[in-house]
Amino acid sequence: MSTVKKGFPEGFLWGGATAANQLEGAYNEDGKGLSSADMVVYVPKEKRTGSHAIEITSEQIEKILSGELKDARFPKRYGIDFYHRFKEDIALFAEMGFKVFRLSINWARIFPNGDDAEPNEAGLQFYDNVFDELHKYGIEPLVTLAHYETPLGLTMKYNGWASREVIGCFTKYAETVFRRYKDKVKYWLTFNEINMMTISPFTGGGVVIDRVDNKLQTIYQALHHQFVASSLATKLCHEIIPDAKIGCMLARMESYAHTCNPEDVLKNQQENQRNLFFTDVHARGEYPTYMNRYFEENNIVIQKEAGDDEILKKYTVDYISFSYYMTLTISAEPGGDRAEGNLFGGVKNPYLKASDWGWQIDPTGLRITLNTMYDRYKKPLFIVENGLGAYDKVEEDGSIHDTYRIDYLRQHIAQMKEAIADGVDLIGYTSWGPIDLISMSTSEMSKRYGFIYVDQDDEGNGTLERSRKDSFFWYKNVIAANGEEL
Repeated sequence: MSTVKKGFPEGFLWGGATAANQLEGAYNEDGKGLSSADMVVYVPKEKRTGSHAIEITSEQIEKILSGELKDARFPKRYGIDFYHRFKEDIALFAEMGFKVFRLSINWARIFPNGDDAEPNEAGLQFYDNVFDELHKYGIEPLVTLAHYETPLGLTMKYNGWASREVIGCFTKYAETVFRRYKDKVKYWLTFNEINMMTISPFTGGGVVIDRVDNKLQTIYQALHHQFVASSLATKLCHEIIPDAKIGCMLARMESYAHTCNPEDVLKNQQENQRNLFFTDVHARGEYPTYMNRYFEENNIVIQKEAGDDEILKKYTVDYISFSYYMTLTISAEPGGDRAEGNLFGGVKNPYLKASDWGWQIDPTGLRITLNTMYDRYKKPLFIVENGLGAYDKVEEDGSIHDTYRIDYLRQHIAQMKEAIADGVDLIGYTSWGPIDLISMSTSEMSKRYGFIYVDQDDEGNGTLERSRKDSFFWYKNVIAANGEEL
């Protein structure tokens, strides 16, 4: 007779998650090449025409490379200087009791142009040093191969992932780091939030969309190249590091029908399918049949080479990871009250509160997501991003009382525990931005997620001094009690 699991399993991987382009800095040091993220300009809130400024045009790239934008700021080039301060930061993660730390390798730090004949030794050595420091404290690295960063050389030469040529560049990079770190890294991810390609092709794959005639065709063709590359990287990982686990990563957008009107329910089902399409390919090893109609109705024809389908089928992922920040509410009716902060659209859910940036907060939705995905795939799940971006106030004595962040995380972790009791196989949780870093969507510093405060403002001013928020001590206790004390 089976028993209900009452808590988090022994060995549960508690930690935090980051990305090289939001954290490291040192964008032009030790042989590193430029990446797509190095082209993202900071636009103050009052000057933005939309809520985000992450899609880049050919004209913008030309102006940046020519030096025409002399007054422009590029916060992702500087991050929070983890490149020089990683020992200090890892010591703080260790103080919290981290079991795992998710980071990404900057591809352009290893192959500066993306297709170089030989890797950059200084870049390889940097990550050796980081992994050694993590292991000193018993922290497992969880490494993302591509986290919103394509070497700019591949954008200029091939238009990024729009070209099949980039598959070979990526697999060479993957093989290089697998061989180098085979004794140091046991948990890997291929592409961060692979579905970002449908929102921002430049962010997701270094694709400059004004260079192509058919945007939608290009997006799904580039995604096919990434699917094949991901499967080939999975194959290489299993061959080179037999005891490693490698997964995929999705920006999960659980959605609800706005009403019980069957039209709302049908449209919501279609939204969920198009979100789960990415994990269907990675975990089931084939294109789902429901996408055939979508492709046909949108005049999309995926160009495949002989053997592609066999590669996808044979080399599926070991686990599925995802980010979870919000849910969507889907209406078949045009218009409606929009949920501003939701990157993927939808109307406002009247039952939910929202963050300072308009992201609707839904802890119960995390339990729903975990059950939905485990029922669908029966593979281990890993929540690799979840957190609250908020304004933090530093008191006169230097303390930061971020009770709102503690409340957010407490509610989400409680729902994770419920999902485990439901029977979901959940192996870990890395909250997003354990230390304040540059926002992906707005390049702001004031949108803070961390347990650790970094003294830097939106204009890049500050001492970069690190300090502990109240949430630092709270999360330390959560980890020590393996989630039993929230």
